[in-house]
Amino acid sequence: MNRYDLADRKAVITGGGRGIGLAIAERLIESGGEVSLWDIDAHALDAASKRLAAKGRAHTTTVDVTNAAAVTAATQAAIGQLGHIDILVNNAGITGPNLKTWEYTPEDWRKVLEIDLTAPFLCCRAIVPHMRSRSYGRIVNIASIAGKEGNPGAPAYSAAKAGLIGLTKSLGKELAQNGVLVNCVTPAAVETDMFKQMTEEHIKYMLAKIPMGRFGKVEEIAALVAWLCSEECSFTTGGVFDISGGRATY
Repeated sequence: MNRYDLADRKAVITGGGRGIGLAIAERLIESGGEVSLWDIDAHALDAASKRLAAKGRAHTTTVDVTNAAAVTAATQAAIGQLGHIDILVNNAGITGPNLKTWEYTPEDWRKVLEIDLTAPFLCCRAIVPHMRSRSYGRIVNIASIAGKEGNPGAPAYSAAKAGLIGLTKSLGKELAQNGVLVNCVTPAAVETDMFKQMTEEHIKYMLAKIPMGRFGKVEEIAALVAWLCSEECSFTTGGVFDISGGRATY
């Protein structure tokens, strides 16, 4: 395993209680970093904390990342715990129901966009001023290949992830001369607890679209994110990094 130098680097990872977020936390800690895991699920955070205890320093905060005041409070708490924030990984997300666009309820649509798009905006809004004051930062947004191609039966998720790609590019340009780099990754399907939110038909559709014929692994996503969080990533901002087993075509 390649080890990037993240000594004394402090990271906030949303949705850090399980899945991709937890794998990223493990990889950053193994590279010398310290992490603050944010999640709405207190039980998942407790389990994650116990799992990471032997590896390095991990703090946990139960927070609703769709609530602006809660995100502001969590940011201040993280700075108090960590001393500063160098890295933000916007990973928290949901898939929403697998329905056609005309079958979607406005309530489900808003919920998916709130968690998958508005929450990353709120976290960036709260943490970017701190990063700018230190002239250093790495922000990685976990988007999806669905945001580039659009998955049938997942209109809200596809729209939210497309919006997250747009936010990445906009913020990357805004911060290009501030030492704060903003990039996103667009995985194809990775087998995590999010599969429990999907129909079997939708899961089979996603697998059929991947030329490698398998789902991604959380460790593979974490490896790419670790580089994007490092100083070695120094001339890339507003970038979109595919990790899709060959599915991406542009």
